Amino acid sequence: MKRIVASVGLVTVGITGVSAYSPGLLGPDATKTWSVSATLRGFYDDNYAYGYSNQQERDSFGFNIAPSVQFNLPLEQTYLGLRYLYSGKYYEDRSSDAWDHSHQVDLRLNHAFSERYSVDLSNTFVVAQEPELLDNGVPYRTEGDNIRNRARFLASAQLTRLLGVQLGYNNVYWNYDQDQVVAPGGVFQRASLSGLLDRVEHLIVGNLRWQALPETTALVGYNFGITHYTGDQQIAWLDPFQTIPVMSKDRDNVSHYVYAGVNHAFLRNASASLKLGATYIDYDNDRINQDKWIPYVDVSASYGYARGGNVQIGFVHSFYATDVIAPFGGRITGSQESSTVYGMISHQITPKLVAIANVRYQDSTFDGGLYGDQSDRFFSAGINLTYQINRFLSCEAGYNFDRLNSDIPARSYDRNRVYIGVTATY
Repeated sequence: MKRIVASVGLVTVGITGVSAYSPGLLGPDATKTWSVSATLRGFYDDNYAYGYSNQQERDSFGFNIAPSVQFNLPLEQTYLGLRYLYSGKYYEDRSSDAWDHSHQVDLRLNHAFSERYSVDLSNTFVVAQEPELLDNGVPYRTEGDNIRNRARFLASAQLTRLLGVQLGYNNVYWNYDQDQVVAPGGVFQRASLSGLLDRVEHLIVGNLRWQALPETTALVGYNFGITHYTGDQQIAWLDPFQTIPVMSKDRDNVSHYVYAGVNHAFLRNASASLKLGATYIDYDNDRINQDKWIPYVDVSASYGYARGGNVQIGFVHSFYATDVIAPFGGRITGSQESSTVYGMISHQITPKLVAIANVRYQDSTFDGGLYGDQSDRFFSAGINLTYQINRFLSCEAGYNFDRLNSDIPARSYDRNRVYIGVTATY
């Protein structure tokens, strides 16, 4: 039965319209009731403020303190995990407000009623400034204590030997600290991030799974999404004469996803998943947004090529929120249609030395408004080397590169980060 619980912990839901990854807590520390760790890193960041095109760039040396604590409760049919991570970054270049603080709390609950029925719940709460933690449609650092909370629920049932069903619900909440509208003399001039991006996303997931072969599962599914912008502020003028205001809720929409797919295990250590379909985006305010169909694609594969060596690759095409609004011709930018390619490789060079490299490329096309059909192209890559000194202590070094090429003026940037550090775990 313990193997049932472990398998439930590896279940993931294909989420469209929502892109962040909420990690499970099962891992090397899952056998311990509790564990604590602390990381100290020194770093150099050549563009921590995301200055564009060699202008307004600011570089800084600094250090990062990152303690964490994790609790695990593995029972016969249930797994409960809780983890808290804090990160404090000090930038010597900033004379005031030199610290960035982030907090992350992860909760995971798996329960197997039997070998045929199980549920999986998870929640990740984040307070942060960096875009990779917020996963928010903004490709740059955002001042303030910005909140993102992601909750997921998945129920799996094996109805017959060959037929199974999955039902799930996902909720994501964003709340930005920066809520001041620029309105000199009481006349609106520029929106706040809160007005542009505060929102709640709901997604109901359902799919049927057919065990076509022992190593092959076919599936068909339908997802229903609701995006509700909660900023309750003016975010633009629709016309150049400034007579028609655009409000946060004008980007509210519902979405329908229909797809079919297949999961296949080529070997014990090699598998792939494919989902193909279409998404229909239906905006509440059809007057300034255009309803449309877009493709939906989610492809992933993994291969464990050696002990301590694993490769993962994938491709996703869907739509996401954006901070761009840019009214033009009676239309606004309602969202962005994005194609993302990603890959990761982990390789154990020696019994104590592990290298991890990752790469990601995302091409996002704006839907409607002044920059309609223009795009942001974001590339990121990183490598990390970790050496295990003993069971309690390890050291690491790494490099990260980010590059945004945007068709929107004063938005492109590149960023290089190098770091070296030590981690203690008990």
